[in-house]
Amino acid sequence: MKKAITNVTTWLNEFTDLLKALIVFGIVSGILYDDYFGVIGGIGRLMNNINQGGLAGLVALVLVVTWWKKK
Repeated sequence: MKKAITNVTTWLNEFTDLLKALIVFGIVSGILYDDYFGVIGGIGRLMNNINQGGLAGLVALVLVVTWWKKK
């Protein structure tokens, strides 16, 4: 059971690393090629939604940053 959890955790870590690399690629390509994939616009909409959420959005943002730093 412990080995299975380790395997799943390893797989999820590799998957999130891949997603991070794709987000960075999307941002860089958006800067260079006028946001072809819409990543920068999506990040802007996400920040706008957090801004409209007020305190709840701020708490959610703090939780995400805290979770991100643990890794």
